[in-house]
Amino acid sequence: MPDFAFDDRNIEWKRLAGADHLWLSVLDIDDEIGVIHVLYKFAAREKILLHRHKTVNKTFVIQGEHRLYHPNGEIKEIRPVGSLKVSPPSPDPHREGGGDEDVIVHFTIYGGRETLYEILDDDLNVVAPLTVEDFRALM
Repeated sequence: MPDFAFDDRNIEWKRLAGADHLWLSVLDIDDEIGVIHVLYKFAAREKILLHRHKTVNKTFVIQGEHRLYHPNGEIKEIRPVGSLKVSPPSPDPHREGGGDEDVIVHFTIYGGRETLYEILDDDLNVVAPLTVEDFRALM
């Protein structure tokens, strides 16, 4: 099978204030069933801010290698292109990033109006929640 390169030129990427090495495109927010579809692009060989997931996230890697890191920077998990992962809410914080190339991941986020993510500082203090309204503002 030939190599595949995902063409993202027509995607309107946005930035989340304070989130270096991360771009996102909110594709859909379904308030009736409480589901958000988002494309994330993580820069190659970089890590985004420390955070934890407060709701179920399903991820599908479209391009590249999706890397997850422990708070101390050690690799936690590597998800190759084409992988689907269901992640329940977790109190364990992590960072995410790309492998040797930018990674593009489709996230399906479940949660309605509750907090979806908590952004943390290096001492694991919550510095900001992210809610569906934050994603709506980026749509």
